Amino acid sequence: MARIAGVVIPDDKQVQVSLTYIYGIGPKFARDILAAAKIEPTTRVKDLTEAEEQKLRDIIDNDYVTEGDLQRLVTNNIKRLKDINAYRGLRHKAGLPTRGQRTRTNARTRKGKAIAVGGAQPKAASKT
Repeated sequence: MARIAGVVIPDDKQVQVSLTYIYGIGPKFARDILAAAKIEPTTRVKDLTEAEEQKLRDIIDNDYVTEGDLQRLVTNNIKRLKDINAYRGLRHKAGLPTRGQRTRTNARTRKGKAIAVGGAQPKAASKT
């Protein structure tokens, strides 16, 4: 079990895929990191030597913002937008899309489950 940036990455996968389990490292950064460390991307994590793992750790720690630090940074950016009442901050507060998408239809991910409005459901029979 290799532990990089506080995350246990899977042993049975290729290194380029395993690195993407770290928050803040996607496929492109994974390729860049492996190129800088001079490691073959298709190598399995279990086949890495201790020196190669250490090289990966050093590169990620020194050159990339990942995990808790990145999450804190993103949260602070959103909080700042809310505090200054920027348009994007207001959209975050309201739980609506922030990047100009339409909301008349779609936008269900941000808005949540649709709520039926007015008379769409049959009324329960009442006892008289």
